[in-house]
Amino acid sequence: MMKKALLIMIISLFLFSLGCATKDYVRQQIDPLIDRMSRLEARISAIEAKLSTIDGKLAEIENAKKEAREAKSLAQDAMRTAKECCDKADVAVRRAEEAAKKAELAADMAEAAAKRAENAALKAGKAFELQQKK
Repeated sequence: MMKKALLIMIISLFLFSLGCATKDYVRQQIDPLIDRMSRLEARISAIEAKLSTIDGKLAEIENAKKEAREAKSLAQDAMRTAKECCDKADVAVRRAEEAAKKAELAADMAEAAAKRAENAALKAGKAFELQQKK
């Protein structure tokens, strides 16, 4: 029985000693992981820097889009105002054309009246001369 217990203890010590890792073994296993983590941290830092740059550019793009919308709105207002002005100008042109036609008609009527007055004056002059001769 004592031999069995001694044998079990020796086997247990042997197995236990195999399960323990040395500092060098642990360092050999951890060093590649530390290197890999360092590379990953560097990549993450680079990605964060790029993301920060992209965020800045995105803000610039949003600002440019806002300015473009404002410019579009101003352009539409200007177009609306220009159209209103053109419509008013068209109305003014039509009125001016109508006034010109009326003025032309009045001038024609005045010319006809002047001719009638001239004819009447000639007739009156002849009548006066005839009366003077009598």
